[in-house]
Amino acid sequence: MKVSELIEKFDLNVFAGTTGLGNEISGAYVSDLLSDVMGFAVEGQVWITLQTHQNVAAIASLKDLAAVILVKGLQPDAETLKHCKEEEIPLLGTNMETFEIAGKLYAAINE
Repeated sequence: MKVSELIEKFDLNVFAGTTGLGNEISGAYVSDLLSDVMGFAVEGQVWITLQTHQNVAAIASLKDLAAVILVKGLQPDAETLKHCKEEEIPLLGTNMETFEIAGKLYAAINE
């Protein structure tokens, strides 16, 4: 599944990183603890989080993640937007809770 398909399937908002919408998704990682994501997320995963600050972009870039999804209608700050655009990281948003979007993404990947 590509990030663009994920956006369409779940009606996600695209905040930044439109050049990365063709990224292939290998799975997902759910965590709000940055050190946990740095230690255990793997390339190609979508990171589902409620963190909105610029370190999200740095970690997503470092781990070569396919995209980041912000949950619960949260909005990224200006620095996060700037860094995601620069690093070409799709930064997406949803009004869904973490549990809901994680379950839907799991089901979609395993169809």
